[in-house]
Amino acid sequence: MILPIYAYGQPVLRKKATDIDASYPDLQKLLENMFETMYDSSGIGLAAPQIGLSIRLFIVDGTEIEDINPPDFKKVFINPQIIEEFDEKWDYEEGCLSIPHVRADVNRHSKLTITYQDENFVEHTETYDGMAARIIQHEYDHIEGILFTDRIHPLKRTMLKTKLNNIAAGKVNAHYRMKFAKK
Repeated sequence: MILPIYAYGQPVLRKKATDIDASYPDLQKLLENMFETMYDSSGIGLAAPQIGLSIRLFIVDGTEIEDINPPDFKKVFINPQIIEEFDEKWDYEEGCLSIPHVRADVNRHSKLTITYQDENFVEHTETYDGMAARIIQHEYDHIEGILFTDRIHPLKRTMLKTKLNNIAAGKVNAHYRMKFAKK
């Protein structure tokens, strides 16, 4: 089932999410719905807060990205914790399903080590670099209550203020279902 994406301005996007365990109800169905929603929205990552759930869960699928490492980068991250971000930082233009039609350069570390549980609650500790690391950092920010617009140059953020306010007010046309903050 395709779920609505919660838009910029929704309070759930600013909350630090909470851990879940194997007793979380209908987790497999939730994951199926999240992947379906992400694909319908043409996304490469989706965090639970973006569908209104303040839980530490996000999904990624970077398999269509050229030269991504690993090439089969489709994963579920439950209760993740970034252990370390390291190596040089680099700018790359990011966007977000919760903030349609807004893109900006974000400066992030090129490598990270993360510990997380997969969809079967098996624990993993892995190191990623390049685009895989960037996608993880972006989605991880969502479960910390951080949006990519928080990480851009203050002048750029000021220039985007009207667009962001319009999104929060529901004045945006996305090609997917969205849920806006109550007025």
